[in-house]
Amino acid sequence: MKLKNMTRKCSNRLELSLSNCLHNYNHYRSLIQDTTKLLVLVKANAYGTGAVEFSRLLERAGADYFAVATTGEGVELRQAGIMLPILVLNPGIDSFDEIIEYKLEPALPDIEAIRLMAEKVSSSRIKSYPVHIALDTGMHRLGFMSDEIDGLLGCLASLPQVKVKSIYTHLCVADSPDESDDRYTLAQLELFKRNAGLIDKALGYHPIWHALNTAGIERFPQFQFDMVRLGLGIYGIDPVPESTRDLKPVASLKVEVLQVKDLKPGDGEIGYGRHGKIAPGGTRIATIRIGYADGINRHLGQGKASFLINGKRARTIGNICMDACMLDVTGIDVKPGDEVTIFGEDPTICELARILDTIPYEIITSVPRRIPRVVVDR
Repeated sequence: MKLKNMTRKCSNRLELSLSNCLHNYNHYRSLIQDTTKLLVLVKANAYGTGAVEFSRLLERAGADYFAVATTGEGVELRQAGIMLPILVLNPGIDSFDEIIEYKLEPALPDIEAIRLMAEKVSSSRIKSYPVHIALDTGMHRLGFMSDEIDGLLGCLASLPQVKVKSIYTHLCVADSPDESDDRYTLAQLELFKRNAGLIDKALGYHPIWHALNTAGIERFPQFQFDMVRLGLGIYGIDPVPESTRDLKPVASLKVEVLQVKDLKPGDGEIGYGRHGKIAPGGTRIATIRIGYADGINRHLGQGKASFLINGKRARTIGNICMDACMLDVTGIDVKPGDEVTIFGEDPTICELARILDTIPYEIITSVPRRIPRVVVDR
């Protein structure tokens, strides 16, 4: 996705701050050892923000690796001139030709994927190709279980076409301060150390080890190994509850007021389903040009959320529509064209996530591509 420079205001826009991104990058860099590599997750269009622009920034800042979810995401970065190694977490076995063509590095979760990749490498006449091995230590999403390690080692020994670049696992509750969850995380890490050590010994060389996600960087720094993976934190959202980290929001969703009207008792109700009630003394509403097709979940309607307009919070009133929603702006000086902040510094994405009983990831990745991404600083 091509990002716009902020030469004029777009009425609806996701404002992106490169300086805040760099601030967050430097913050996490300060938490790890100088010898520890830093991989940044830029999958899902950099969590809905702008993968190419942020990858360029972070490549210049000194990141060591990028990771994406799909081969197509990696191809987009290569075509934009990104040179750093790119780990593709979920490449799909039908994309290995593209993987090789664009010099991407696939994660291979099972023996069949390793064999198919080795066949593609052989046909391309490349001597050996870097691949990444996922170990399942308790997340049970992808990767080799402990009882599959012997089979993995036999497979790797017979296929010199692939060279293990890294071994990794994923922690499923590193963000939870619950004592039982911490025990589970520590058990995951110890199992990873044991199985990764077996692979090292069999290979006769030491691939990169990595296990810590953003929450793990904060809570389990003794397990940095060779590399850590920074995801949500780079975008200014701390996954650790009650954390006091000095992070700055990278993305702010701004929209405009379309219309303001004063309603009096007897004018009926507001919105689909007539759920918005007019106060006995009358209600002033502002209609803004954003709805559930723009990632504004319908459960934020009927007063459950409030957005910032002219320095004051205004609650939603009535149901969220597909392309619009209404705010109760009674007592607020508002006119058409005024700016409304859906999330950013105030309110935050985390606040909206709490209202929806979900995670911040879902909020930020729900902003569709029809909302322009606009860089506000460089």
